[in-house]
Amino acid sequence: QVTLVESGGGLVQAGDSLRVSCVASGLTFGFYRMGWFRQASGKEREAVASISLNGVSREYVDSVKGRFTISRDNAKNTVDLQMNSLKPEDTAVYYCAASFDYGVASRTREYDYWGQGTQVTVSS
Repeated sequence: QVTLVESGGGLVQAGDSLRVSCVASGLTFGFYRMGWFRQASGKEREAVASISLNGVSREYVDSVKGRFTISRDNAKNTVDLQMNSLKPEDTAVYYCAASFDYGVASRTREYDYWGQGTQVTVSS
């Protein structure tokens, strides 16, 4: 059984930093590209960042470029999202996802497994 468990969400102020993490089990982690998505209340789920199997390729949505960094540790089966200079519009539930394929991907339908999400709230 594949499980993805996110952690690290919370309430912060605008300009603060936060790191969310995801640990995967039940899969060969190094065979999966990983992604972080977010869903704000009343909005569709959107891709935030994606990272390739070996971590060489990374992709970000324009709104987070220069502020967020995705990373992975294949030895620990983890993928992290470091979020700096947070803005109120970053408020959302953040989801970790795994896709059995190469490269990077930003569409939800390209991902096979999802975590339950962790809430990130940024106050102004």
